[in-house]
Amino acid sequence: MKELIDTVIQLEWNQFQRTDNEGGRAACQGNWPVFRQMRASQFLTWELPLLESYRDDLLEADRTGRNLITEKYGRMMASTAPAEYRERIEPYIPRLSEARVATQERIIATQVAWAADFRERHPKLGRAMRVLATAEDTPEVTSFETYLRGELGTYSERTLELYERMVNEYETAGRNLTEETILNTVRLGGFAGLDEAEAAQ
Repeated sequence: MKELIDTVIQLEWNQFQRTDNEGGRAACQGNWPVFRQMRASQFLTWELPLLESYRDDLLEADRTGRNLITEKYGRMMASTAPAEYRERIEPYIPRLSEARVATQERIIATQVAWAADFRERHPKLGRAMRVLATAEDTPEVTSFETYLRGELGTYSERTLELYERMVNEYETAGRNLTEETILNTVRLGGFAGLDEAEAAQ
């Protein structure tokens, strides 16, 4: 499992290095340790079939000349820079069906609710997170909701189906995906758990 996570992160990192930003490279494009910690925190919550499917998405993108990381950031611009998105991004990326968008929006609503719940219970750690809702986006600030919408929009149908199944299973079990992701983040950062990390903020 660890080897597969490492493979997925490396594939993403390689695509990230080929992502052009206006005004040159972003500082985060040179920060491998933080990138690795953030992506590992997410992928540690995934089960094997979902990880394998997303790895296959990244390999297929490399094979066909797509860059899923560039596309993810491009999709976010539908909210943060709508005019530029319509002119320079939308015509060049795969169009999502209405059914696909509806599925994504159900997932996003669940995850935004989880993130809001987490922030209420861990306000200091919550302040270190992205702003929550698309309504809070600016050209400089991208919300958790918009980031997630961008990322889900790059998944293959199979990967999205597996991701939706995971979210449904978390919901049925009363688990919170944001909480478990951030627990992984703080553990990778050397803390014993969320309470210790919250107290240290």
